[in-house]
Amino acid sequence: MFPILVLSGVSYTPWLYLRGTTSTCLEFCRCKDSVVGYVDSDFASDLNRRRSLLSYVFSIGGCAVSWKASLQPIVALSTTEAEYIAMTEGVKKAMWLRGLFEELTSCWDLTIVYSDSQSAIHLSKDQMFHERTKHIDVKFHFVRDVIGKRPVIVKKISTKDNPTDILTKSLTIIKFKHCLDLVAVSSI
Repeated sequence: MFPILVLSGVSYTPWLYLRGTTSTCLEFCRCKDSVVGYVDSDFASDLNRRRSLLSYVFSIGGCAVSWKASLQPIVALSTTEAEYIAMTEGVKKAMWLRGLFEELTSCWDLTIVYSDSQSAIHLSKDQMFHERTKHIDVKFHFVRDVIGKRPVIVKKISTKDNPTDILTKSLTIIKFKHCLDLVAVSSI
């Protein structure tokens, strides 16, 4: 009987959440035909292994269609490196989404990936060898190749307008609602 009580206690919280959000929905808009992504990281947030958290949110038609928050595969040595790794994962997802939706329709704009890290954006566009970043694994430099070919562009976004904060940080209710508005989650 004890495991049943434990399981019922664990499953109670999701039911409360679902009951409180029955009027919440994703809202698509026909005005935007592009894949837009937002990436962010939380440096060394895993206190046991010191790995950083990466997150991304992608929208099509202004509505969130893909999102992820997970620990990065390696320990980043700086916030720039953590943001760069998150950007690489985001660009990989952007390329996949772009390929999927190019199959469905032939009319797509450039794919834009927004980051709030100016240093990671600079690193992704700079093809020069740097002493401070020479240790970054080759697989993370994939983002440089993609940006060089221009199917995806990376742009700066203000931290206050980055909806991935919802996946990486504890937020006030006002900031939480603002992030939901940014990815077209609304109440009916």
